[in-house]
Amino acid sequence: MNIDLTLPEDAPFSPEQREWLNTFLTKKLADAQPAQGREITILWGSQTGNAENLAKKTGKALAKVGFSPVVVDMAAYDKERLATEEHLLIITSTYGDGDPPDNAMDLHAWLMSDAAPKLEGVKYSVLSLGDTDYPDFCICGIEFDDRLKALGAEKIYDRVDCDVDYDDCYAKWRSGVLDSLGTEAIANTSVDESEPQGYGKKNPFPSEILKNYNLNSDGSAKQTNHIELSLSGSELEYEAGDALGVMSHNPPEIVDEILAGLPFNTKDEVPLPGGGEAPLREALIAHYDIRKLTKALLTAWQSRSGSPMLRAIIEAGDKKHIDDFIWGRELIDLVHDHPADFEDGEEFVSILKKLQPRLYSIASSPKAHEGEVHLTVAIVRYHSHYRNRGGVCSTFLAERADDLKPGVFVHINKAFRLPENTDSDVIMVGPGTGIAPFRAFLEERQATEAKGRNWLFFGDQHVSSDFLYENELKEMQGNGTLSRLDTAFSRDQKEKIYVQTRMKENAAELWAWLQGGASFYVCGDASRMAKDVNNALLEIAQEQGGMTSEEAEEYIKELRKEKRYSRDVY
Repeated sequence: MNIDLTLPEDAPFSPEQREWLNTFLTKKLADAQPAQGREITILWGSQTGNAENLAKKTGKALAKVGFSPVVVDMAAYDKERLATEEHLLIITSTYGDGDPPDNAMDLHAWLMSDAAPKLEGVKYSVLSLGDTDYPDFCICGIEFDDRLKALGAEKIYDRVDCDVDYDDCYAKWRSGVLDSLGTEAIANTSVDESEPQGYGKKNPFPSEILKNYNLNSDGSAKQTNHIELSLSGSELEYEAGDALGVMSHNPPEIVDEILAGLPFNTKDEVPLPGGGEAPLREALIAHYDIRKLTKALLTAWQSRSGSPMLRAIIEAGDKKHIDDFIWGRELIDLVHDHPADFEDGEEFVSILKKLQPRLYSIASSPKAHEGEVHLTVAIVRYHSHYRNRGGVCSTFLAERADDLKPGVFVHINKAFRLPENTDSDVIMVGPGTGIAPFRAFLEERQATEAKGRNWLFFGDQHVSSDFLYENELKEMQGNGTLSRLDTAFSRDQKEKIYVQTRMKENAAELWAWLQGGASFYVCGDASRMAKDVNNALLEIAQEQGGMTSEEAEEYIKELRKEKRYSRDVY
């Protein structure tokens, strides 16, 4: 683009100033008016599919206004391209203890290392997904943003950090990016965001509970319920590896206790998070989170409370002190121990977050249970600060849902799928409720008559009371669906044994399966088990493959890139 500035001869500009103005305006106009087909790269890091979906949605929006978006899985991205990118958008989640998603680990580690290049000339923006219930909220996106800036990249638009209810934050970020990249016409271009008709996250299906029973035997310290729900008439479809979102309810007795401690007329209606109104009691049971305390909620409560203790905690600003206070407490504790003054119900609910659905790994194959979906749910119960407490959704499903029809929707997880080639072998590591998706995998493999072998590592506390789905698994062993079953019941002997112990005991055969093309899957606790299993896999690669630690790390990265190492962890 060449611009000829036509200025009066007596205009107060020197030739140098005219040249500078021409360069400046040329650059601004080029930035403001993207050429048809100009490429823009969108990198996504996703553990459960949310970031991937938003990346694809962003790509569609940019395509409608003249760009040629390239939407790329971070695991498949050629890092050598980074320094040559003109425009770069990063959409990533954070999971576990502030970790990058599995598919973002390699790019994240490389970018944070000394090997990362200078990025002058790269223009970027970051959308970060997270959950304010966790201490390292959106840390992966924050680290990407800070590092790109430190390497000299220039922001297109400031990073936006999204909580679990991310629709509004995403819309703000996307609008800001479009506005920064385009002309007024582009900024005002509407993008079709119509949701597909039918049941989904915004319109959950009221599902009848068909079966609901405890899988643990007498004497167990745990309760794990097998729950079967009907999808009849919903037109909802799922695949083995997907998750089910469940809309839960808070305990009515706790809600009534909260209402009794509030200083205003609690009979009034209040606004709901998604629009509309309802009586305060109904709103607190079905729509607002009354369990999780956050720093933001604590700060808002303290401003309306005369509690010297809360004031000291908030004003000190010590993160550990705040986290220690929050742990094991809920809204009911603030109501009783630190009364606050609210004008009415509307002001009260304004400080609360929306009650979010809980995602559970689906424990069934649709080919084996037409019109149904099964879950394996650990019922969480504990005692803290002189109260018996429990998990919001798990206790709802176990104790309060049988006479209701819980709202459900399917959460697609394309990152956790069986191999397309049914001749491929599969290794599954799923202790406790981590067995859920592998019950689905085994049912799927049996229904499709897959020729590939299936090896399951399962662990729990006691074989006599905690062997989940024992009869089903032994039947699958008998009919050849389950080729190998290795169990680790940690408390049946003096020394604790875990699934990673069994992996290392069978290192030679496990390595042979991997060398033969087997896919490796892990489901369960992210903070300890998944890391221990990963470390065991690295040890096996070094021991059986004769690799150095660096070579073993590269081998694991390659497994991820090939989609042969997948994790469904939480």
